[in-house]
Parts: sequence; structure tokens; C-alpha cells
Amino acid sequence: MNHMLKTTGHFMIVLLLSMTTFLSSCSNDDDNVNPPNNNNTTVENVLTDIDFQGYAIVTKNGNDLVRQGFGLANESTAMPQSDNLAYRIGSVTKTLTAAAIVQLRRDGLINNFNQTLDEFDAEFPNGEQITIAQLLSHQSGIPDYQFVVEDAYEQGATLDEEDIYEVITDMISENGLNFEPGSGKQYSNSNFLIAALLVQELSQMSYHEYIQQKIFIPLGMTDTYKGDNVIDTDTHTEGYESGSINSTYSMTIAFGVGDFSSTPKNMESWTNAVKTNWFTETEKAEIFTQNVPSGFVDFGLGWFTTQEGDTTMYWHGGDINGYWSMIGFIPEYDVTIVLLSNNQDDTGTQRNAIIQHLLTNEFN
Repeated sequence: MNHMLKTTGHFMIVLLLSMTTFLSSCSNDDDNVNPPNNNNTTVENVLTDIDFQGYAIVTKNGNDLVRQGFGLANESTAMPQSDNLAYRIGSVTKTLTAAAIVQLRRDGLINNFNQTLDEFDAEFPNGEQITIAQLLSHQSGIPDYQFVVEDAYEQGATLDEEDIYEVITDMISENGLNFEPGSGKQYSNSNFLIAALLVQELSQMSYHEYIQQKIFIPLGMTDTYKGDNVIDTDTHTEGYESGSINSTYSMTIAFGVGDFSSTPKNMESWTNAVKTNWFTETEKAEIFTQNVPSGFVDFGLGWFTTQEGDTTMYWHGGDINGYWSMIGFIPEYDVTIVLLSNNQDDTGTQRNAIIQHLLTNEFN
């Protein structure tokens, strides 16, 4: 398995990031992405052309290129989009889980990212081979639990995060790892559920409370919280898929991998903090994959690196019932990107279109 994923055709650099639910996976279904290819096209025009529904923030050197809502936050009440309304952020949650692991090291609760899972659970199958860093960079080979657990829920089972952990260990015991740890990269939600449980075990706090204390309170992110299975339509956007409401999902399934809701304002605060000084320079060198060749995408510790020419974007996206999301930044141009949509896009077409525009037209 390649350690990096090469693009093919006309800048299909983000074709691997078509995500279903909160799962990100490789995809070749990118042929219908045809955003405007005019260097004078604005970000706002691209978002309008692709029928983006949600709230978008893109800034450059502290100036807004776009900061506005598109479409409605709730079609039945005609509620407009707002940067103070909450959206499910799906796998963008993983950036918070990875940051919590960094904080564990700061707190002296882990020594380094090369510690293996058997140090924390002696019975974890193949745990002596799998490091914390391999969890956060999807190099563990641990199979993904998502569809197995979703099927169990559909059949009436009720599982908490500890039960899902047992599902993961059973999958490994029965079928082994997908590949030898460190020999390849394959996106798996299991990696981050395990990381979130590690946060919970070592901090002796709930995973969500630890992130609240260590990240949200210091940054003033008062409107980011563990999502509920059913949203509050007074404070949260309604989620849609193909014109129908689709905003209910069991948050237990998404524990640590996709269970936060947040506002555009709060996600801007988080992205700006990561871009500037939330991580030290030493931590950034560990977290963000460096020296990615042009035309490739690679996994870091909780973040993707996308390279096109001399332009580097660090980012993460997410999808969950009724919603898609993306946060990211481009250091060369002091760019911050927040896209929170309440209209599900299973193919990743809209996210791919806006990233393509930013990296080929706006900032290259």
C-alpha cells in the first residue's frame, strides 16, 4: 500500500476524501467535479455555482474572502444560516481527539507517541506492534468498526464506546490486522475511537470533559459540544439529504471520531489556533506531514496534508447524516478555511470542488 496517494487526471487531488457518514475513504468518483476554472472567479461564486448550503468562512491575511451563509439552516422555518448556529462536524472531531492526545503528553500522562497499545491494554491483540502515532496517522492496520456497529444498531443492539472497543478487538482477534502496522496507511475510524478511550482512561475524565477543559475553555469555544442523537432545531441547523431531513444519528457510534457539533465561529477559532500557536513548532513538525510531493495527499497525526505546486494545505473534512464539513489552513497565504454544510454530500463533490479552486486558482 502506498504511503501517499497520488492524484490522477486534471488535479483530482482530493478524490480520496469522499466520505460517508463520519468515515473518510479513498474514492475514484471525482470525474463530475467541474468547478469554474477562471482565475478571476471568487470563492463566493464557486460556492454559489456548486449549490453549497451552509456557512462558509475563508480569510487571507486576516481579510475575508467570504463570510456568509448559503441557503437555509432550516427549510421548514425559513431560518437563515448563521455563524452562531451549530452544525454536526463529523470527522473534523478527529482534529480535537488528536489534540487531546498531544495534551496528554503535555500533562505527562503519556511519554511519547511511539508508546504501544499493549502498555495501556495488555490484552489488545497485536498491541505490541501498534503505536499511538500509528493510530493518529491511520498506519495501524486496525479494521474499521463503523459498518459492523451500524448494522448492529439497525438490528436493535445498543452499544456504548466500551462495547465498540470490544467489537474492534474481536475483529482483530478473528481476522487479524488489515496490514502490518507502519507498512501502509488506511483510514479507519477505529483508530480514533481507541485514541478517545485512551484520553478518557489516562486523564480520569470523560473524553468530552477533557477536551472542554483543555481546548474549548482556553479558546472561548463555548458553542462546541458533544452532539445529541436528535438536534435542537432552535440552536442547531437541520440536516438534509436529497431534500429530505436527515439529522438523527446515534452519537455513541461516533464517539471520539465524529460526535461534536460546533458553530462556524468556533471552528474558525480552532483553525486559527492550530494555524498559529496552539501547537509548539516542535509539535507541528510531528503532527503535520512534511515534504509531501506536489499532487499528493498524506495523513499526519489527525490532519491531512495536501500539496499542489508550492502551496500546502493542512486540513480535515467530515461527513455525517445530513451534514458535511471541512476546516483547514494554508500557511503560505495566511489562509483560514471553514466550511460547514447542512446538506449531505456523499460523493465529496462539493468539498473537492472548493479545495480544487483554492489550490489551483485562488492560492497558486
